[in-house]
Amino acid sequence: MTQTMMTTTKIKGLMLASGLATLAMLQPAMALDAQAFVQRIAEVYKVGGYDITFGPATAEGDTVVVDGLTLSLAGVDDPMKIDTQLTFSGVTDTDDGGFTAERLSVPDIDTEFSDEPVGRLTLSDIVAEDIYLPPAGAMDTIDLMQSVGRISTGPLSVTRDGADFLAIAGFEASNEFTFDGDDALTDIVSIFEVSGIWADLSSAGEEDPETGAMIEALGLTEINGNISQSMSWNLVDGHMVIDQFLFDFDDVGAIDFKGDISGLTPAVIDKINAMQASTVDPTSEAAQAQQMMLGMELLQAITITGSSLRYDDASLAGRMIDFFAEQSGADRADFVEGLKAMAQQSVSQLGIAALTEMVTPAINAFLDDPQSFEIGVRPPKPTTLLVLSAAAANPAGLISAVGLSVKANQPAE
Repeated sequence: MTQTMMTTTKIKGLMLASGLATLAMLQPAMALDAQAFVQRIAEVYKVGGYDITFGPATAEGDTVVVDGLTLSLAGVDDPMKIDTQLTFSGVTDTDDGGFTAERLSVPDIDTEFSDEPVGRLTLSDIVAEDIYLPPAGAMDTIDLMQSVGRISTGPLSVTRDGADFLAIAGFEASNEFTFDGDDALTDIVSIFEVSGIWADLSSAGEEDPETGAMIEALGLTEINGNISQSMSWNLVDGHMVIDQFLFDFDDVGAIDFKGDISGLTPAVIDKINAMQASTVDPTSEAAQAQQMMLGMELLQAITITGSSLRYDDASLAGRMIDFFAEQSGADRADFVEGLKAMAQQSVSQLGIAALTEMVTPAINAFLDDPQSFEIGVRPPKPTTLLVLSAAAANPAGLISAVGLSVKANQPAE
């Protein structure tokens, strides 16, 4: 064998040995990374009151597979055990020691959850996307907020003794994050939707005949609807705008909440969470003093620009009036007049003439022709809760201070 051939053979042998040694060292490191990844998830969600214990985790390439988990919630006695495989794909570790993952997928669920009656739940297409886990260290609310970009599921079905009881076409919650030049989170735009809700309430009479009779009389044996919410939140000044939080059900009605407040910063939320997680006896003087100080701080920090709660009727109110009128043995017109008198008496007992003058006509108009009813507050200028609390000492003055409005059968603003 020539010198050149011997040298080449040695080099190849060294390269092969080096490669095998590298692979051997990588195997435990990959397993360690998988365990570190799931442990980081547990640490992040502990901030939100979740206690998660994961099963064995293994890594192959950029995929981490976890064999189930046990989830406990603060204030809930019984932990939830999930015996299914969780697959995280596109997992990478960041330069600062954190992790990101493109997607979490969970196998479809098909399980019984009760014996009498036999309850079965099925749920498909469960995914979470754009997962971010910050590096180890002190955790705060911001870290938890940006941990998931989107969560969605496909259809959910619940049966009772083999009969359809509840169904949902799909669920989706998504967050759009905005960062400043230093990669600090500044804004969140969130959308939440539960679509295609269907429920069969006809079996309620088996448990409570009286309630079942009322449900049937009101035409609520089957309901269909959707729940949706959209909001934006600037974390720098705590300005939160809830554009819509809508419960909309066919042939029933819609309830929508809107709000515009400022001062609800992550720092304020962290203080609330810290107080709730405190091990100090809540009845002790120290705890009560802490709660009072935090309460004053919140009253001073949070500012209200406006808020409203609106109900749009889709025949439910009319059916309720007819039902209770029949129960009382009166015709509808007489029953409505009785309701008007009771409402006016109740409001008048508060002793605030301005409130009676505002509320009574709206109630009367709605009872005569149920279309919509809306309560709103909009101070002349953004006002802190502390100022409004002080104004509450004079109830009549509070009406103008909060810009209270009560109206019926008028278009939404």
